[in-house]
Amino acid sequence: MHGSLTKLLGLDVGTTGVRCVAVDERGQLLADATEEYPLYSPHPGWSEQRPEDWWAASRNVISRVTARIGPDVGGIGLAGQMHGAVFLDDTDSVIRPAILWNDQRTAVQAQAITERVGAARLTEVTGNPALTGFQAPKILWLRDQEPKAYERVVSVLLPKDYIRLRLTGEKATDASDAAGTLLLDLKARTWSSEILEALEISARWLPQVFESPDRTGSVLKKVAKELGLPDGVPVAAGAGDNAAAAVGNGIVREGLASCSIGTSGVLFAHSDTMATDPSGRVHAFCHAVPLRYHLMGVTLAAGGALRWWRDLVGKGDYDELTALAAQTPPGAEGLVFLPYLTGERTPHLDPQARGAFFGLNSRHGLGHLTRAVMEGVAYSQRDSLEIIVELGTDPEQIRVTGGGARSPFWRQLLADVLGRPVVRTAADEGPAYGAALLAGMTAGVFASIDEACAGISLRPEVSEPDPERQRMYSEYHAVYRDLFPTTSRAMHRLSDLAGSAD
Repeated sequence: MHGSLTKLLGLDVGTTGVRCVAVDERGQLLADATEEYPLYSPHPGWSEQRPEDWWAASRNVISRVTARIGPDVGGIGLAGQMHGAVFLDDTDSVIRPAILWNDQRTAVQAQAITERVGAARLTEVTGNPALTGFQAPKILWLRDQEPKAYERVVSVLLPKDYIRLRLTGEKATDASDAAGTLLLDLKARTWSSEILEALEISARWLPQVFESPDRTGSVLKKVAKELGLPDGVPVAAGAGDNAAAAVGNGIVREGLASCSIGTSGVLFAHSDTMATDPSGRVHAFCHAVPLRYHLMGVTLAAGGALRWWRDLVGKGDYDELTALAAQTPPGAEGLVFLPYLTGERTPHLDPQARGAFFGLNSRHGLGHLTRAVMEGVAYSQRDSLEIIVELGTDPEQIRVTGGGARSPFWRQLLADVLGRPVVRTAADEGPAYGAALLAGMTAGVFASIDEACAGISLRPEVSEPDPERQRMYSEYHAVYRDLFPTTSRAMHRLSDLAGSAD
C-alpha cells in the first residue's frame, strides 16, 4: 500500500436500492448507507425503474457516508444490477424508464436475435444464449414497440454507467458488465461488430469498454462540492454486481468459487481462460479481474424456495424450520424437491419448469419436507458446479455468501452435496465492497487485484464434506437430475393450462 491512509468508496446500484460503503486501505469498513427506490411494473412481466431515482438515491448515500468519514476520499468504484437498458437522447436526458434485468417482455426479440446470429455463433461470440433479461433484446423491443422513443436514442447505458455519467460526465463501461449485454465479443473484450451489424444497432450508441480497475474520469467539480468530495476524485470502471461481489469475496484466482444463497442462488467460479458452454446452461462473462473470466450458474429460487415454504407452513422463524430439517435424516427418507418455483435458469433455461415434491409417503412430516426443500436447492447448485467442472474449471474451495451463509446447516449441506470444503469470509459486504477495492487500484492504493484482496479474511470454521453423506447425496442427485427430463412435458402442460385459465 502506498501513501497516507486513503478512504475508498464503493457504490452498488441494486434492484431494491443503492448502497454506498467506505473502506480504508486495509479493506476495513468505515461507514455505509443504503436507500431504497421503487420498482414499476406497468404491465404483467414488465420491470422498470427511473434512472433519476437511482441518481437521487446515490447522491444521498454518498453524502451521508462522506458526512461520517470526511472528505479524504481517494477513489470511487461502481457496481450495479446487470443487463438493464437506459436510453438517452442527444442531451443525455432519459427517454423512458429503464428496462431491468428481470423484465420478461422481450421473448420475441430474443428469438429474433437467435435467428439472425445463429444460436451456436451467438454463444461462441458472447458466451451466452439470447435470454429476455439481456440488454440487446431490450434495444430491439424499443425499435419494434416504441419507434418514436427509438428515433431519439443517441446512447444506451447500463444502470451503474448512468450514475457514472452523472458523476463524471463520461460515458464508459467495464468488460464484466458489458458481457451481460449480448453485444460484447467475450474474447476481444470489446463490442462485437458482427453482432451489432446483424442486429442493426449503431456502435456509436455504446460507451467505451474498460477493464474494471481502469480510471474512467473524475467526479465533476460541481458534483464533488454537493457530495462532500474533494476535487478530482477518480472513478473506477467498476463491475457488474456478481463480479464486484466476487472481488469482495476474493474469488480472483483459479481454484476458487462462491455460492450465494439469497433469493436466487448463484455459483460463481473464476476462470483464467474463456470457456463457454455451447448450450448456454451456465453464463460465461468477463471477470472484474483484468483479462480474466468467470462462469456462473443460477438457481432462480434458492433462499426464495425456503421463504415460500416458510410462508406456506406459517413458520415465521427460519431457525425453527432449519432445526426441524436438521433432525431429519439426510435424503429426507427418499424425498426429493425440485425448486423450480419461478421456472429455472441453470441448467434448463426453461421458464415453464415447475416445482415438485417427489417420493412423498405417509412417513414424511414437516421436517422431511423442509429438508427436501433445502437439499433441492443444493442439488440445483450442484448442477451448476458439474457443468463448470465439465468446462475445465474445478474449484477446490467454495466461499458461501448471502443469507444462507449464516446458517451452519446450509453450509454443511452445501459441503456434502457439492463435495468441496465450504468457508465464509469474515465480512459479507457484497458488490459495493468489491467496487471499493477496485477503486483502490484506480487510486494507486493497491498495485494489483491480489493486493486489493489481501485484507479479505476467512472465518476459522470450515465445513468439510462428510464422505458418507457425500456418497449418498451423489445418488440422490442422480435421481434429482433425472426428474426434470421425465416430467418436463407435464410441467409445460400444467403451465399452459394455468395460463389458459386466466
